[in-house]
Amino acid sequence: MSTLKKRIQEYMLERKRQRTRLVTKDGRCNIEYGNIKYSTHFAFLVDFWTTFVEIRWRFVLFIFIASFTLSWFIFGLLWYWIARSNGDLEWQEPTSDHNSCVDNVVGLTTAFLYSLETQTTIGYGGRAITPECPGAVALIIIQSLLGAVINCFMCGIILSKISLPKKRAKTVTFSEMAVISPRNGSLCLSIRVANLRKTLMIGSQIYGKLLRTTTTPDGETIIMDQVNIDFLVDAGKDNLFFVTPLTLHHVIDKSSPFFDMAVDTLYDKEFELVVFLDGTAESTSSSFQVRTSFIPQEIMWGYNFLPIISRTKEGKYRVDFSNFSKVVPVATSHCAYCYHNIKGHHLHSREGHENPGFEVIEIDNLPNVTKM
Repeated sequence: MSTLKKRIQEYMLERKRQRTRLVTKDGRCNIEYGNIKYSTHFAFLVDFWTTFVEIRWRFVLFIFIASFTLSWFIFGLLWYWIARSNGDLEWQEPTSDHNSCVDNVVGLTTAFLYSLETQTTIGYGGRAITPECPGAVALIIIQSLLGAVINCFMCGIILSKISLPKKRAKTVTFSEMAVISPRNGSLCLSIRVANLRKTLMIGSQIYGKLLRTTTTPDGETIIMDQVNIDFLVDAGKDNLFFVTPLTLHHVIDKSSPFFDMAVDTLYDKEFELVVFLDGTAESTSSSFQVRTSFIPQEIMWGYNFLPIISRTKEGKYRVDFSNFSKVVPVATSHCAYCYHNIKGHHLHSREGHENPGFEVIEIDNLPNVTKM
Protein backbone atom coordinates (compact mmCIF):
# COMPACT_ATOMS: atom_id res chain seq x y z
CA MET A 1 0.00 0.00 0.00
CA SER A 2 2.85 2.38 0.76
CA THR A 3 4.36 1.72 -2.68
CA LEU A 4 1.00 2.36 -4.36
CA LYS A 5 0.52 5.54 -2.37
CA LYS A 6 3.99 6.73 -3.35
CA ARG A 7 3.31 6.08 -7.03
CA ILE A 8 0.02 7.96 -6.84
CA GLN A 9 1.77 10.92 -5.21
CA GLU A 10 4.47 10.90 -7.89
CA TYR A 11 1.82 10.74 -10.60
CA MET A 12 -0.13 13.66 -9.13
CA LEU A 13 3.08 15.65 -8.73
CA GLU A 14 3.96 15.04 -12.37
CA ARG A 15 0.46 16.10 -13.43
CA LYS A 16 0.86 19.30 -11.45
CA ARG A 17 4.21 20.00 -13.10
CA GLN A 18 2.70 19.49 -16.55
CA ARG A 19 -0.12 21.93 -15.77
CA THR A 20 2.28 24.59 -14.49
CA ARG A 21 4.56 24.41 -17.53
CA LEU A 22 4.23 27.10 -20.15
CA VAL A 23 5.97 24.93 -22.76
CA THR A 24 5.68 21.14 -22.64
CA LYS A 25 8.61 18.85 -23.37
CA ASP A 26 7.39 18.35 -26.95
CA GLY A 27 7.10 22.09 -27.58
CA ARG A 28 3.37 22.74 -27.16
CA CYS A 29 2.39 25.94 -25.35
CA ASN A 30 0.20 25.37 -22.30
CA ILE A 31 -1.87 28.55 -22.48
CA GLU A 32 -5.50 29.46 -23.05
CA TYR A 33 -7.22 32.71 -23.97
CA GLY A 34 -10.31 34.01 -22.22
CA ASN A 35 -12.77 36.89 -22.53
CA ILE A 36 -12.11 37.39 -26.23
CA LYS A 37 -14.66 39.68 -27.86
CA TYR A 38 -16.90 38.05 -30.41
CA SER A 39 -15.94 40.65 -33.01
CA THR A 40 -12.35 39.41 -32.99
CA HIS A 41 -13.48 35.94 -34.07
CA PHE A 42 -14.18 37.34 -37.54
CA ALA A 43 -10.44 37.96 -37.87
CA PHE A 44 -9.96 34.19 -38.09
CA LEU A 45 -12.46 34.07 -40.97
CA VAL A 46 -10.68 36.87 -42.80
CA ASP A 47 -7.43 34.88 -42.58
CA PHE A 48 -9.29 31.73 -43.57
CA TRP A 49 -6.30 30.01 -45.21
CA THR A 50 -4.23 30.02 -42.02
CA THR A 51 -7.30 28.96 -40.05
CA PHE A 52 -7.87 25.95 -42.30
CA VAL A 53 -4.19 24.95 -42.23
CA GLU A 54 -3.98 25.13 -38.42
CA ILE A 55 -7.21 23.27 -37.53
CA ARG A 56 -7.06 19.63 -36.55
CA TRP A 57 -7.05 16.83 -39.09
CA ARG A 58 -10.47 15.59 -38.03
CA PHE A 59 -12.01 18.92 -39.02
CA VAL A 60 -10.08 19.02 -42.29
CA LEU A 61 -11.39 15.57 -43.23
CA PHE A 62 -14.92 16.62 -42.27
CA ILE A 63 -14.68 19.76 -44.41
CA PHE A 64 -13.20 17.73 -47.28
CA ILE A 65 -16.07 15.24 -47.28
CA ALA A 66 -18.75 17.85 -46.60
CA SER A 67 -17.61 20.27 -49.33
CA PHE A 68 -17.67 17.67 -52.09
CA THR A 69 -20.84 15.90 -50.93
CA LEU A 70 -22.73 19.15 -50.42
CA SER A 71 -21.68 20.55 -53.80
CA TRP A 72 -22.76 17.32 -55.53
CA PHE A 73 -26.12 17.40 -53.79
CA ILE A 74 -26.78 21.12 -54.48
CA PHE A 75 -25.96 20.79 -58.17
CA GLY A 76 -27.98 17.58 -58.23
CA LEU A 77 -30.99 19.59 -57.09
CA LEU A 78 -30.31 22.15 -59.85
CA TRP A 79 -30.10 19.40 -62.47
CA TYR A 80 -33.32 17.95 -61.12
CA TRP A 81 -34.97 21.39 -61.40
CA ILE A 82 -33.80 21.78 -65.01
CA ALA A 83 -35.08 18.30 -65.90
CA ARG A 84 -38.42 19.01 -64.21
CA SER A 85 -38.77 22.38 -65.96
CA ASN A 86 -38.19 20.67 -69.31
CA GLY A 87 -40.53 17.78 -68.55
CA ASP A 88 -37.80 15.13 -68.59
CA LEU A 89 -38.79 13.31 -65.40
CA GLU A 90 -40.27 9.86 -65.54
CA TRP A 91 -43.43 10.76 -63.64
CA GLN A 92 -44.07 13.59 -66.15
CA GLU A 93 -44.45 10.91 -68.89
CA PRO A 94 -42.51 12.60 -71.71
CA THR A 95 -43.40 11.62 -75.31
CA SER A 96 -41.15 9.47 -77.46
CA ASP A 97 -40.01 12.43 -79.55
CA HIS A 98 -39.29 14.59 -76.48
CA ASN A 99 -35.90 16.33 -76.43
CA SER A 100 -34.33 16.07 -72.97
CA CYS A 101 -31.87 18.54 -71.48
CA VAL A 102 -29.85 15.65 -70.04
CA ASP A 103 -30.28 12.11 -71.28
CA ASN A 104 -31.30 9.51 -68.68
CA VAL A 105 -31.92 12.03 -65.88
CA VAL A 106 -35.41 10.92 -64.88
CA GLY A 107 -35.41 11.49 -61.09
CA LEU A 108 -33.59 12.92 -58.09
CA THR A 109 -31.21 9.96 -57.78
CA THR A 110 -30.16 10.10 -61.43
CA ALA A 111 -29.75 13.89 -61.15
CA PHE A 112 -27.42 13.43 -58.17
CA LEU A 113 -25.42 10.78 -60.03
CA TYR A 114 -25.10 13.05 -63.06
CA SER A 115 -23.90 15.89 -60.81
CA LEU A 116 -21.26 13.61 -59.27
CA GLU A 117 -20.11 12.32 -62.67
CA THR A 118 -19.86 15.86 -64.04
CA GLN A 119 -17.86 17.35 -61.16
CA THR A 120 -15.49 14.38 -60.88
CA THR A 121 -15.20 14.01 -64.69
CA ILE A 122 -16.05 10.32 -64.50
CA GLY A 123 -18.31 10.23 -67.57
CA TYR A 124 -19.71 6.69 -67.62
CA GLY A 125 -21.60 7.50 -70.83
CA GLY A 126 -25.10 6.66 -69.61
CA ARG A 127 -26.03 10.27 -68.87
CA ALA A 128 -25.00 13.17 -71.11
CA ILE A 129 -26.05 16.76 -71.71
CA THR A 130 -27.77 17.78 -74.93
CA PRO A 131 -27.65 21.18 -76.70
CA GLU A 132 -31.40 21.65 -76.31
CA CYS A 133 -31.27 23.70 -73.04
CA PRO A 134 -29.00 26.79 -72.78
CA GLY A 135 -29.52 26.81 -69.00
CA ALA A 136 -28.12 23.30 -68.74
CA VAL A 137 -25.03 24.33 -70.74
CA ALA A 138 -24.44 27.29 -68.42
CA LEU A 139 -24.91 25.11 -65.35
CA ILE A 140 -22.37 22.51 -66.46
CA ILE A 141 -19.79 25.28 -67.03
CA ILE A 142 -20.45 26.72 -63.55
CA GLN A 143 -20.21 23.30 -61.88
CA SER A 144 -16.97 22.43 -63.68
CA LEU A 145 -15.33 25.69 -62.61
CA LEU A 146 -16.56 25.44 -59.02
CA GLY A 147 -15.45 21.81 -58.81
CA ALA A 148 -11.95 22.78 -59.97
CA VAL A 149 -11.81 25.51 -57.31
CA ILE A 150 -12.85 23.05 -54.56
CA ASN A 151 -10.28 20.52 -55.76
CA CYS A 152 -7.46 23.07 -55.75
CA PHE A 153 -8.44 24.48 -52.35
CA MET A 154 -8.71 21.12 -50.59
CA CYS A 155 -5.53 19.75 -52.18
CA GLY A 156 -3.68 22.89 -51.11
CA ILE A 157 -4.94 22.56 -47.55
CA ILE A 158 -3.91 18.91 -47.29
CA LEU A 159 -0.48 19.47 -48.86
CA SER A 160 0.14 22.46 -46.60
CA LYS A 161 -0.72 20.49 -43.49
CA ILE A 162 1.46 17.57 -44.54
CA SER A 163 4.43 19.85 -45.24
CA LEU A 164 4.12 22.04 -42.14
CA PRO A 165 7.58 23.01 -40.83
CA LYS A 166 6.69 21.78 -37.34
CA LYS A 167 6.61 18.23 -38.74
CA ARG A 168 10.32 18.60 -39.43
CA ALA A 169 10.76 19.70 -35.83
CA LYS A 170 9.56 16.26 -34.67
CA THR A 171 12.90 14.82 -35.82
CA VAL A 172 14.88 17.18 -33.58
CA THR A 173 15.06 16.05 -29.96
CA PHE A 174 16.43 17.44 -26.72
CA SER A 175 17.74 15.57 -23.71
CA GLU A 176 15.21 14.89 -20.97
CA MET A 177 17.42 16.51 -18.34
CA ALA A 178 19.83 19.41 -18.16
CA VAL A 179 23.07 19.15 -16.19
CA ILE A 180 25.34 21.57 -14.35
CA SER A 181 29.07 20.80 -14.25
CA PRO A 182 32.48 22.43 -14.86
CA ARG A 183 33.63 22.79 -18.46
CA ASN A 184 36.68 24.59 -19.86
CA GLY A 185 37.28 26.48 -16.65
CA SER A 186 33.66 27.62 -16.22
CA LEU A 187 30.59 26.29 -14.47
CA CYS A 188 28.08 25.52 -17.21
CA LEU A 189 24.49 24.42 -17.59
CA SER A 190 24.46 21.91 -20.45
CA ILE A 191 21.71 20.57 -22.70
CA ARG A 192 22.05 18.00 -25.45
CA VAL A 193 20.19 18.26 -28.77
CA ALA A 194 20.19 15.90 -31.77
CA ASN A 195 19.00 15.97 -35.36
CA LEU A 196 17.59 12.53 -36.14
CA ARG A 197 17.74 13.04 -39.91
CA LYS A 198 20.94 12.89 -41.94
CA THR A 199 19.95 16.02 -43.87
CA LEU A 200 21.49 19.14 -42.39
CA MET A 201 19.74 22.18 -40.99
CA ILE A 202 20.86 25.49 -42.45
CA GLY A 203 21.44 28.59 -40.33
CA SER A 204 20.63 26.93 -37.01
CA GLN A 205 20.51 29.18 -33.96
CA ILE A 206 19.97 28.26 -30.32
CA TYR A 207 18.79 30.52 -27.51
CA GLY A 208 16.79 30.31 -24.30
CA LYS A 209 14.39 32.22 -22.06
CA LEU A 210 14.16 31.89 -18.29
CA LEU A 211 10.55 32.40 -17.17
CA ARG A 212 9.92 33.28 -13.55
CA THR A 213 7.75 35.46 -11.34
CA THR A 214 9.56 38.56 -10.06
CA THR A 215 8.68 41.55 -7.92
CA THR A 216 9.93 45.01 -8.85
CA PRO A 217 11.24 47.50 -6.24
CA ASP A 218 7.92 49.32 -6.63
CA GLY A 219 6.06 46.22 -5.43
CA GLU A 220 4.71 45.22 -8.85
CA THR A 221 4.55 41.46 -9.43
CA ILE A 222 5.54 40.42 -12.94
CA ILE A 223 4.26 36.99 -13.86
CA MET A 224 6.33 35.17 -16.45
CA ASP A 225 9.20 37.62 -16.48
CA GLN A 226 11.58 36.67 -19.29
CA VAL A 227 15.36 36.65 -19.00
CA ASN A 228 17.60 35.91 -21.98
CA ILE A 229 19.80 32.82 -21.68
CA ASP A 230 22.72 32.50 -24.11
CA PHE A 231 23.86 29.04 -25.19
CA LEU A 232 27.17 28.23 -26.82
CA VAL A 233 28.86 25.26 -28.42
CA ASP A 234 32.58 24.85 -28.89
CA ALA A 235 32.38 26.50 -32.33
CA GLY A 236 30.13 29.42 -31.30
CA LYS A 237 26.38 29.98 -31.11
CA ASP A 238 25.42 30.85 -34.71
CA ASN A 239 25.29 28.65 -37.81
CA LEU A 240 25.65 25.37 -35.98
CA PHE A 241 27.13 22.42 -37.90
CA PHE A 242 24.32 20.09 -36.97
CA VAL A 243 25.58 16.82 -38.44
CA THR A 244 25.92 15.09 -35.04
CA PRO A 245 24.27 15.67 -31.66
CA LEU A 246 25.49 18.83 -29.97
CA THR A 247 25.91 19.74 -26.32
CA LEU A 248 24.84 23.30 -25.63
CA HIS A 249 26.42 25.21 -22.75
CA HIS A 250 25.30 28.22 -20.77
CA VAL A 251 28.14 29.75 -18.72
CA ILE A 252 27.01 30.44 -15.16
CA ASP A 253 28.82 33.65 -14.32
CA LYS A 254 27.84 36.70 -12.29
CA SER A 255 25.51 37.89 -15.07
CA SER A 256 23.66 34.57 -15.21
CA PRO A 257 20.34 34.16 -13.36
CA PHE A 258 21.63 30.77 -12.14
CA PHE A 259 24.50 32.39 -10.24
CA ASP A 260 22.45 32.77 -7.04
CA MET A 261 21.38 29.12 -7.02
CA ALA A 262 22.98 26.15 -5.26
CA VAL A 263 22.47 22.42 -5.25
CA ASP A 264 20.35 22.50 -2.09
CA THR A 265 18.25 25.51 -3.14
CA LEU A 266 17.74 24.72 -6.83
CA TYR A 267 14.65 22.56 -6.29
CA ASP A 268 13.01 25.24 -4.16
CA LYS A 269 13.10 27.73 -7.00
CA GLU A 270 10.15 28.34 -9.30
CA PHE A 271 11.23 28.94 -12.86
CA GLU A 272 11.07 27.40 -16.30
CA LEU A 273 13.93 27.34 -18.78
CA VAL A 274 12.57 27.38 -22.33
CA VAL A 275 15.06 26.47 -25.07
CA PHE A 276 14.50 27.39 -28.73
CA LEU A 277 16.22 26.05 -31.83
CA ASP A 278 15.56 27.88 -35.11
CA GLY A 279 16.68 26.42 -38.41
CA THR A 280 15.91 25.85 -42.07
CA ALA A 281 15.42 22.38 -43.51
CA GLU A 282 17.95 21.65 -46.24
CA SER A 283 15.59 19.49 -48.29
CA THR A 284 12.51 21.78 -48.25
CA SER A 285 14.03 25.22 -47.45
CA SER A 286 11.26 25.75 -44.88
CA SER A 287 12.01 27.51 -41.60
CA PHE A 288 10.97 25.85 -38.37
CA GLN A 289 11.40 26.16 -34.63
CA VAL A 290 11.89 23.46 -32.00
CA ARG A 291 10.99 24.18 -28.37
CA THR A 292 11.35 22.40 -25.07
CA SER A 293 11.50 23.39 -21.42
CA PHE A 294 13.19 22.41 -18.19
CA ILE A 295 11.90 22.95 -14.67
CA PRO A 296 14.15 22.83 -11.56
CA GLN A 297 13.41 19.13 -11.00
CA GLU A 298 14.82 18.42 -14.47
CA ILE A 299 18.20 20.08 -13.85
CA MET A 300 20.84 17.79 -12.33
CA TRP A 301 23.61 19.57 -10.42
CA GLY A 302 26.97 17.81 -10.46
CA TYR A 303 26.46 15.59 -13.49
CA ASN A 304 27.69 15.48 -17.06
CA PHE A 305 26.47 13.70 -20.21
CA LEU A 306 28.08 10.48 -21.34
CA PRO A 307 29.94 10.59 -24.69
CA ILE A 308 27.92 9.23 -27.60
CA ILE A 309 30.22 9.70 -30.63
CA SER A 310 32.84 7.11 -31.54
CA ARG A 311 34.64 5.76 -34.61
CA THR A 312 34.17 2.31 -36.06
CA LYS A 313 36.88 0.06 -37.48
CA GLU A 314 35.79 1.12 -40.97
CA GLY A 315 36.59 4.74 -40.13
CA LYS A 316 32.98 5.93 -39.87
CA TYR A 317 31.63 8.04 -37.07
CA ARG A 318 28.97 6.32 -34.97
CA VAL A 319 26.38 8.00 -32.73
CA ASP A 320 25.10 5.87 -29.86
CA PHE A 321 21.69 7.28 -28.95
CA SER A 322 21.34 4.90 -26.02
CA ASN A 323 23.59 7.30 -24.07
CA PHE A 324 21.87 10.44 -25.36
CA SER A 325 20.22 11.36 -22.02
CA LYS A 326 22.44 9.33 -19.70
CA VAL A 327 24.58 11.21 -17.18
CA VAL A 328 27.52 10.49 -14.90
CA PRO A 329 28.38 12.27 -11.62
CA VAL A 330 31.35 14.61 -11.69
CA ALA A 331 33.01 16.74 -9.01
CA THR A 332 31.16 20.05 -9.08
CA SER A 333 31.07 23.08 -6.85
CA HIS A 334 28.23 23.32 -4.37
CA CYS A 335 27.17 26.64 -5.92
CA ALA A 336 28.35 29.11 -8.54
CA TYR A 337 29.62 31.46 -5.84
CA CYS A 338 31.71 28.62 -4.39
CA TYR A 339 33.10 27.76 -7.82
CA HIS A 340 34.36 31.28 -8.46
CA ASN A 341 35.55 32.08 -4.92
CA ILE A 342 36.35 28.84 -3.06
CA LYS A 343 38.74 26.31 -4.57
CA GLY A 344 38.24 22.61 -4.03
CA HIS A 345 34.59 22.93 -2.97
CA HIS A 346 32.42 20.47 -4.88
CA LEU A 347 29.05 18.82 -4.66
CA HIS A 348 30.04 15.37 -3.40
CA SER A 349 31.75 16.91 -0.39
CA ARG A 350 28.79 17.84 1.79
CA GLU A 351 30.97 19.90 4.13
CA GLY A 352 30.67 23.23 2.43
CA HIS A 353 31.83 26.71 3.28
CA GLU A 354 29.58 29.43 4.50
CA ASN A 355 28.27 31.67 1.79
CA PRO A 356 26.91 35.00 3.03
CA GLY A 357 25.01 35.45 -0.22
CA PHE A 358 22.55 32.64 0.59
CA GLU A 359 19.84 32.32 3.19
CA VAL A 360 19.94 29.37 5.57
CA ILE A 361 16.82 27.22 5.17
CA GLU A 362 15.60 23.97 6.66
CA ILE A 363 15.10 21.04 4.26
CA ASP A 364 13.49 17.94 5.70
CA ASN A 365 13.91 15.64 2.73
CA LEU A 366 16.81 16.20 0.39
CA PRO A 367 15.86 15.70 -3.26
CA ASN A 368 17.22 12.66 -5.03
CA VAL A 369 19.38 14.31 -7.67
CA THR A 370 20.28 11.00 -9.28
CA LYS A 371 16.71 10.28 -10.32
CA MET A 372 16.11 10.55 -14.07
